[in-house]
Amino acid sequence: MSRTWIVIPLFNEAPIIGSVIKDLLPVFPHVVCIDDGSTDTSARAAREAGAVVVQHPVNLGQGAALQTGFEYVMNDPEMSCVVTFDADGQHRVADAADMVRRVQSGEADVVLGSRFLDGRTKIGPVKRLVLRTAALQTRWSTGMHLTDAHNGLRVMSRQVVGSIHLTQNRMAHASELIDLLSKLKPRWTEHPVEIIYTEYSKSKGQSLLNSVNIMADLLFR
Repeated sequence: MSRTWIVIPLFNEAPIIGSVIKDLLPVFPHVVCIDDGSTDTSARAAREAGAVVVQHPVNLGQGAALQTGFEYVMNDPEMSCVVTFDADGQHRVADAADMVRRVQSGEADVVLGSRFLDGRTKIGPVKRLVLRTAALQTRWSTGMHLTDAHNGLRVMSRQVVGSIHLTQNRMAHASELIDLLSKLKPRWTEHPVEIIYTEYSKSKGQSLLNSVNIMADLLFR
């Protein structure tokens, strides 16, 4: 895992980002957080936990943060693959490590996380319906038979990352990324992952907000 980079878009996650990074570093020693104009102490917490921090002076959106992260890690000539990882504690390091092994083994160039390939993720009926609808729409528009089109845990090889240029700064970047992959036609697969809906994320209303964002993306893209 030594030349795998973790890219974390970061916005106002000061209470949790330190523990997320500390869990990652024993397995993935190269972590960069793109602080997307946070108004709290997220950037300081990430640095103190051991991550590299790149800061946007104003909030541009998760898509813009990912693109900044991709450009940053491409400057490392020894980087072999990239993991996109959420800042809110919902992803499991073990899942990310298993996905990286599938890329490093040569099995695939892209491994996309899916919460619907096993029964670990506990998800409400409304969000399940939204995510299933998004996956179906993505199949129609791209031809990629995904089961989970809006999962932030992804692993991509260096070649793929170098070919990605996201222009959708906010939530529409998730659909844009899949659309770009459908055009690049890398070898890809899905991998079962667990999304942990914590009390912290629930208290911020992230599950409901993400459902609203996904529906807006589908309706107005």
